[in-house]
Amino acid sequence: MSDDFAPNDFDRIRDQALDAIDQEDVVSMYVGLIPENGTNEYYFGNTVEDAELREMAGKQLGMMARVLADQSEWSVEEVAQHAVEQAESMRLQP
Repeated sequence: MSDDFAPNDFDRIRDQALDAIDQEDVVSMYVGLIPENGTNEYYFGNTVEDAELREMAGKQLGMMARVLADQSEWSVEEVAQHAVEQAESMRLQP
């Protein structure tokens, strides 16, 4: 990740995200939490129809891949491949 990211930036971004979640017009959200002990928690919620679910999830994956690529030395493709490997290791099912 970028060396320009200061510890207080994390608190600011977390506060911005908490405020954004309270917006009434949010139709899809994903929250992933990784505590220091390494356990993973993730929450994915939508108010969209089933036909739109893949599109919303794809947008969220794209946004995360773009941010990670921007803040690291990886390309979007490398981020996506790593995400695929992580998902497979979690034994996620379609």
